[in-house]
Amino acid sequence: MTPQDRAFLAGLFEAAVRAADPQAALQPHLPARPKGRLVVVGAGKGAAQLAAAFEFLWDGPLEGVVVTRYGYGCATRAIRVIEAAHPVPDAAGLAASAEMFKAVQGLGPDDLVVALICGGGSALLPCPPGDLSLADEAALNRALLASGAPISVMNAIRKQVSGIKGGRLAVAAHPARVLTLVVSDVPGDDPAQVASGPTVPDPGTRAEARALVHSWRIELPPRVAD
Repeated sequence: MTPQDRAFLAGLFEAAVRAADPQAALQPHLPARPKGRLVVVGAGKGAAQLAAAFEFLWDGPLEGVVVTRYGYGCATRAIRVIEAAHPVPDAAGLAASAEMFKAVQGLGPDDLVVALICGGGSALLPCPPGDLSLADEAALNRALLASGAPISVMNAIRKQVSGIKGGRLAVAAHPARVLTLVVSDVPGDDPAQVASGPTVPDPGTRAEARALVHSWRIELPPRVAD
């Protein structure tokens, strides 16, 4: 490798690190200060760092909770950081989902919810609907991981078996406004795909998810398939 090649590659690396710096990424997209409360929620392997950066940049009161992977937390002042399992969800993630819903309850039209979303949030926010259990959702994740399907297919299926993904957290925050700031880890940068879009609605249907299960020959756990 020539010195010019080395310098070029080092420049690419440094540019990528600068682009991923949470303070630099968030600063141009800070919202106007709301008349009411500011509640921060978030999920993903970088959610704690995003929360700390948002606290540093924000001039005003705030509150909230984010969930990240075990060992990925960092110090924050007002935003609570919960650590949970990834890529297979656990009870800590289930508790984190409950805390997210609690954080956005009782808000009004003058309040603002800021969602800090990045890769890994799908596994970190388990919320099995109906009579399904955490064990069922964990089994689903294992089946999806073993299938070799791309992340878009996995998330399309997960959204149909969740009480929080596919925009359902945003629905719970109504009538408060919701601003979602996304650090994308998916091809095409569709915000509905990152962390399975807890605050971003998705037009996908259950029939489409079933078709994906069939085409990718995914062996769903029986309770989830039912």
